[in-house]
Amino acid sequence: MRNILSYTIIALLFTTTGCKKFLDKNPDNRASLNTPEQVSQLLGTAYPQANYMTFCESISDNVADKGKGVQNRTNIDPFFFQDVDYKDQDSPEYYWDGCYTAIAAANQALETIRNAPDSNLYKAQKGEALLCRAYAHFMLVTIFSKPYSARSNSTSKTDLGIPYVTTPEKIVFQQYDRKTVDYDYQMIERDLVAGLPLIDETKYAVKSYHFNRAAANAFAARFYLYKQDYAKVVTYASNVFPAGNVTTLLRPWNTKYQKWTPADFFANYQKATEPANLLLVETPSDWGRDFYSVRYAFNTDIRDQVLGSNATGGDWEFKFHIYTVSNTDYLIPKINEYFVRNSVNANIGIPYVMVPLFTAEEALFNRAEAYAYLNKFTEFLQDMNYYASTRIIDKDTKLYDPVAHELTMQKLTDYYGASSSLNLALNCILDFKQAEYLEEGMRWFDLLRYDLPVTHTTFDGQTLTLARGAKMRQFQLPGTVKLSGLPLNPR
Repeated sequence: MRNILSYTIIALLFTTTGCKKFLDKNPDNRASLNTPEQVSQLLGTAYPQANYMTFCESISDNVADKGKGVQNRTNIDPFFFQDVDYKDQDSPEYYWDGCYTAIAAANQALETIRNAPDSNLYKAQKGEALLCRAYAHFMLVTIFSKPYSARSNSTSKTDLGIPYVTTPEKIVFQQYDRKTVDYDYQMIERDLVAGLPLIDETKYAVKSYHFNRAAANAFAARFYLYKQDYAKVVTYASNVFPAGNVTTLLRPWNTKYQKWTPADFFANYQKATEPANLLLVETPSDWGRDFYSVRYAFNTDIRDQVLGSNATGGDWEFKFHIYTVSNTDYLIPKINEYFVRNSVNANIGIPYVMVPLFTAEEALFNRAEAYAYLNKFTEFLQDMNYYASTRIIDKDTKLYDPVAHELTMQKLTDYYGASSSLNLALNCILDFKQAEYLEEGMRWFDLLRYDLPVTHTTFDGQTLTLARGAKMRQFQLPGTVKLSGLPLNPR
């Protein structure tokens, strides 16, 4: 693994700049950690302050060659299914480093707690640190290793994982091993199960900037979905919705959002005041500036493919919030850049975006998918109709009609053709998720889980296909990890 530290762990973590403006400030006393409050402030840096949206969206089937646009390696290389030749923000290497920096912060917090005179005073901090460590490793193994499989013929017990680091780094070029995907999942589950009961969101000034109860349960639901333990998905996802109340946590696209201008979206979509945003993290990123103007991006063909129709028979409200910046640049105004100056008098600074790491919509999708695998199709339909009631409208009245737009298994059969109930349900979920997460990078994770091929066509007609099982489906580790004895992904 590329060594994260070039000097002591404390020195690096307390000079991190990713917690500006929106998140909690670092401790004033930067030389030591002596109180639960100081550990809590350290944990503000235990979330990956790096962005996966650029390279994950660019490798997915949500993008097309527009023939012109901003030239950006983190957009170009994934579109052509090549290793990304770029190391700065928005790149896979930057994300790798961001995750291990977050892990280092979590491990330093856990070591401090272990050595504290009374570790019982740090229960909440221990829970958050364990969740943060589990999450960063989970994202790393998802992006840089093969997907986990619970099948009897699974290769997860031999597929290369990523180093699961549980102690603070104290030397330069420390040696690590890539064990297996199965091992990483065991370690993630251990941290997740141990940390979740300890979460105390009353300790947070703004709970959506930390692993609160809803976000922790949403993470557990995602993890167990990827692990294919569907009963646990239902349990954890259900914990996200208090007293079974679902729609109040979903984004009100076809009511409140329907009246919003682009400025309203940019001002509010990524805010902590939006109930759907369960966990937010601030990351340095150009994505908020470039996501619609890069050459390989969302266009009219993608719009028509993804939003042209759906199994409810109604229209996606999203269609009416697609804005044309030029004759080729299309955007849904979700991700907004803001600029943080290096100092009060500086003319230079860093662009940031707020990334929703977990949302209520994802928890609902994950529960619906689990219900389908558990053959509980009544419950599956109920969840999908909860979602549709906030997204679907009649093209004339611009209102949702609970009778006309109700999703049924017969509608799924009519729309997708005769197939098993499970296949119909999965097709619907994947289609709905693709529409929901346009321009957010989340589509890639479903393409990974189901090993779905991706085809990109260049403006001059060249066809490129990322086949099932292709080696390029796993992003490459930074080349410098070889200094720590780690093998790169095969190519």
